[in-house]
This record gives sequence, C-alpha cells and structure tokens, in this order.
Amino acid sequence: MLNSFYPTLFSISLMLMLAACADRQTETEPMMTGSIQPDSEIEQVTVGAEILIDRHLDDLADKRVGLVMNPTARIGDVHVLDSLLALDVNIRALFAPEHGFRGEAGAGELIEDGIDQESGLPVFSLYGETRKPTSEMLEHVDLLIFDMQDVGARFYTYIATLGLVIEAAAEAGVPVWVLDRPNPIGGNYVSGWMMEDEFQSFVGPYPIPIAHGLTMGEIAKMMIGERWIEFDEEPEIHVVEMEGWSRDMRWYSTGLNWVPPSPNLPTFSHAFLYLGTVFFEGTTLSEGRGTNDPFLTMGDPTTNLSDADIERLRTISNNIRIEETEFTPVSIPGVAPTPKHQDEVCYGIKADVTGFDFDPVLAGLEMFVTVVRATSDYETRSFLYRLTGSTEIDELLNGDKEVADLNFELNGYLEQRKPYLLYE
Repeated sequence: MLNSFYPTLFSISLMLMLAACADRQTETEPMMTGSIQPDSEIEQVTVGAEILIDRHLDDLADKRVGLVMNPTARIGDVHVLDSLLALDVNIRALFAPEHGFRGEAGAGELIEDGIDQESGLPVFSLYGETRKPTSEMLEHVDLLIFDMQDVGARFYTYIATLGLVIEAAAEAGVPVWVLDRPNPIGGNYVSGWMMEDEFQSFVGPYPIPIAHGLTMGEIAKMMIGERWIEFDEEPEIHVVEMEGWSRDMRWYSTGLNWVPPSPNLPTFSHAFLYLGTVFFEGTTLSEGRGTNDPFLTMGDPTTNLSDADIERLRTISNNIRIEETEFTPVSIPGVAPTPKHQDEVCYGIKADVTGFDFDPVLAGLEMFVTVVRATSDYETRSFLYRLTGSTEIDELLNGDKEVADLNFELNGYLEQRKPYLLYE
C-alpha cells in the first residue's frame, strides 16, 4: 500500500503544497463511540487520485486534460487540480457539478460558467442551464478526469452528472478516467426502494436502491453495462482503482479526512443519517437546513410530539440519541440561503449519532414518519417520490403500514450488480 512519504516527484510537490496550505486543514470526524472501530483497525485507503499521480502521469503527457471535480477531489488537504498543476499536467478546462468546482454554492443553487480564481482556468457549469457537457466544451480537451466523493445515495446528483459526462464524452470520442473513492456508507450496505421508471429524474437517474453500495467507478461500469445511459459507440472509460478499500469498510475505517461533499453534510454522521432523513425535503417540514445540524434536526412550527413518540424513537438504535428540541432555521449564505421556515420557531427532534451499527434508511424513515404524523399542518411534494422512487411511502404516512413491515426486495439488484464490483 502507498503512503504519503513514497519517494516520488509527487511526494515532494505534495509536501511543499501541504506546507503552503496549512491554513486549509480539513475538519476530521469527531471521535465516536458505539460501533466505531479502534484506531488499530483503521486502514489507510489510497484513493484513485494518488494512484493516478504515482503511476499514470506519463499517460497524461501531451494530453489536454479536463477535470470534473468538486472540493472533495483531494489528496490530504490539497485539491487534485493543484497537485496536477504543480506537476505540469496540461489542464485546459474545469467542469463544475452541483455546489461548484470549489464548493462555493449551496444545494440547488445554479452554477454559472466562469473562471477559477485560484488557477485562472475556465469553469464550465454542469449544474445550470446545461447539465451535460456540450461538444463546444469538449473541444478544449483530449481526456476527462472525473473525481468526486459520493455519499452512496441514489438521489445524490453526482452520479447523474457522471452519467451525462460519460454520454457526452462518448459522443465526442473523449476518454473518461474515473478516480475512485470509497462509498462512505460501505459497499455491502444496500437499502431502500428501487427507483420506479416513472420517478426517474436528476435525483433518481438509474434503477437502483436508495443506498446502492457502489463506488463511482463501479456505478460507471454498471451504467454502461446495463445501458442506463445513451450511446452509439461504447464509451471509453478507465477506472483508476483504490488500494486498501474493502466492501465492509465504512468511512471511519478508511483513515481519510472527511471533506463535506456538500455544505449541509459537514461530518460523516450527517451524511450517514441523511440517507433516511432526506425525505423531509419532500415535505414542507424542515430537514434542518439553516441550523448547525441539517438532517439531524427535523421538525415544523406545528409539530407536537408526545412523550410516547419520543420514547419510541429512542428505541430505534442504541447508536442514536433522540431529544425533543426547538430550533429556528436562519439564512446561511452558501449553505442554506433560504431555508424552510426561516426565522420561525420549529418543534421536533434532534438526533445524535454515537455509532453506525444501524440501518440509516430505516432509522431515518422511523423519524420521518413519526414527526410527520405529529405535525398538524404540512404538505408533501412530488419531490418526495423522486427521493423515495416509490409511492409506498404514502402507506407509511397514512398508517396503513409501519417501517418494520417494509421489504425492499433487493436480491435481484444484488445479483445484477455483481459483474461490476471492483472490490471484495
């Protein structure tokens, strides 16, 4: 396994940049209890970006390179763009997904074409009027490199962007290299409804469950192999695989720093429970945007939880502490500029994740159903079905079914994905 001191040109450049960027330290996940493994069991995963720089720089020689990245494309505390520029790779264009290339935009905020202020390179938006690279954009490059840390959820937009990038690159005859990173939730964990065709959207692009258990490299291979994306000529993709990652690993075992994949997922704890508490986004209830703990804080001005509700929620898992709470969402520029119920007092729950030995989709659904049923004045939105991928959520909300009765029937998906798995 590689480490941060192997004697290559990259090591020297990286250490110099680390010294220069000491003020950009990444916040690491706080020490947790419960199911967290002791330090002796933590492995240092070597991400695809490190492998690229250590072994494949010669393949980039004489290539005009485009980067599809966001702030999570890092080696240590250094953005991959900065690493490649320091090594004289001919970067010609940057492509920005949701939240922007450097992470300057909040959820849902449209990105505009522009210039990266740190490098002076042109930035093409993939989250505005255009979500698929145009032929004019791709005239600038001979090769595209895609590197983003995914959350492992079907509704996270980076997998939709990946598919559109591969489609466009295939049309233009441009190879795509996917620099792989861990699925932070783990590669063996799958849960949630399969997406039904009628709910296909940018937050539900492929017929996979809510928690799909794939890395970006694996889902790239699967979207091509299953022809979930459109192409005439077989796309030319190359996955630069990680080293040291196995399917049973969750984020805390990787030895990697957590770089928020979006502004409202500041720690892995937030990202973990997000897989189940995201459903609040499909209603008029607050999912906690505009607070310090989005997706761990949920409620509404008309929520009135009983003592029995709170006690029942406390039985979900020994790894979650639930408290009744009051909170007031406020505008946070770049994070939650216009949160639901801005400046209104809301009542609901606050969840504290103390370990990760539970099913976040089912746990989040229990919280969602309980809080919604205790809210007198609310509406659901069609967006809810784009998140769930199924209308079965209605049976939970109206009391015809309980979360404990759910059977997502995922055996077919587990068999379907086997040919595309790159890691054991």
